Amino acid sequence: MNYNDKTFRPLSNTLNGETSHETLFHYQQRGNLLYCTYSGGQIVKGHLIGKVDPDGNIDMRYHQINTKGELMTGTCLSSPEILPNGTIRLHEKWQWTSGDRSQGESVLEEV
Repeated sequence: MNYNDKTFRPLSNTLNGETSHETLFHYQQRGNLLYCTYSGGQIVKGHLIGKVDPDGNIDMRYHQINTKGELMTGTCLSSPEILPNGTIRLHEKWQWTSGDRSQGESVLEEV
């Protein structure tokens, strides 16, 4: 699985998350190294870095600054689903490593 030059938008997120339909993620990939910049909605600027396994699963870490000026950090495990039209849907389980350290789930889809 190669995520290079792909853009994703959240379809859903748990209430304790900060991403929304306004957030856009721009992925780049070199080998198994994944990196991304994102912004929109409650997020002024965010970055993530991760490793992609042979099945396309992503183990990532992220940091972002929200519209309240808070620096937030977390971890995420993401699993891909290939849709009938060939686009990718990502099923994510994440946890804040800052703030209340709560967990959540989100779904992103390639645009």
